[in-house]
Amino acid sequence: MASSKPFLKWAGGKTKLVPFIQFNLPAEPRKRLIEPFAGSAALSLSLEFDAYLLNDTNPDLIGLYRILKQEKQHFIDFSRQFFTPENNQESRFYALREQFNQSVDLAERSALFIYLNRHAFNGLCRYNSKGWFNVPFGRYKSPYFPEVEMQGFIQKSDRIDILCGDFQTALALATDDDLVYCDPPYVPLSETASFTAYTKGGFNMEDQSRLAQAARDTAEQSQGVLISNHDTVFTREIYKDARLALIDVQRNIAAKGSSRQKVGELLSVYGE
Repeated sequence: MASSKPFLKWAGGKTKLVPFIQFNLPAEPRKRLIEPFAGSAALSLSLEFDAYLLNDTNPDLIGLYRILKQEKQHFIDFSRQFFTPENNQESRFYALREQFNQSVDLAERSALFIYLNRHAFNGLCRYNSKGWFNVPFGRYKSPYFPEVEMQGFIQKSDRIDILCGDFQTALALATDDDLVYCDPPYVPLSETASFTAYTKGGFNMEDQSRLAQAARDTAEQSQGVLISNHDTVFTREIYKDARLALIDVQRNIAAKGSSRQKVGELLSVYGE
């Protein structure tokens, strides 16, 4: 089956890094890929495995994946209604953002999640302390409705299992047949650089260290564990037991295009 691209815009998405990650994968047969920090699921959608396990702590993201897997084209058709010129206006955006924050209907909330992903600034996914989505209007000329990419997800969906929980929930399921790729919220390059509140509660330095330890342990019972993160003194220390591969990456989530720059990124490989 041909690879497909993610249907969600995602901060730190790995679409452009797939060849680099693929080059560093262990050579064992590719039976199941586990992504404990699924995000846009770029690796699972790009690479061919017999099966996939997607986990994330964001219930909106996981709810979207579940309803797309279940309802397929029917959900795509339902989601399309929000992509109109009338809804690409600031007042309508904030009205629909409020509708999303108040909604308890899975289909409506999931469809609006796609709308917000394509209409909000830089495709960011961010929540305030109350758990409300709070990214401002993006002012895009003609937001793209990702029907083709959603259909690509559907084509693989029968082989995809979906979980919503802490990364250790997914790691605990790893067996000899599984390869694990972790794409956690990155360690900030500076104290002011942190991209805030992807999910309520965040992911702190203790969590980063906890992940590194869990990766070492999981690598002993699986094909291996890979982790992406910024190249910092802290990450080099917590990943010191892994093989480290380095690449420079263009980061595009800065507020102004002129401030976007290449930063060092580590891929830590456990289990070789």
